Amino acid sequence: MGLVSAILSLPLAPVRGVIWLGELIQDQVEQQLQDPAAVRRELEEIDAAAAAGRLSDEERKQAQQSVLDRRLRSAGGTTAPNRKE
Repeated sequence: MGLVSAILSLPLAPVRGVIWLGELIQDQVEQQLQDPAAVRRELEEIDAAAAAGRLSDEERKQAQQSVLDRRLRSAGGTTAPNRKE
């Protein structure tokens, strides 16, 4: 019975391979999003852009909040609703 099911499921092998590859890519992306060094580097780039005058203070705050929200979402946390300061 195992041989018959293996032969019948052989046409699905490419699909299983694509699914496996997709899961592997997803795992790598999640690891990169959760990497504290990557988050810090992105926040430093935002600060550098603000210091160079490419971002206003409000844009800088929004970009930083976006990075932190994404980090919290990828870590499985919940994000606080946006509040006006």
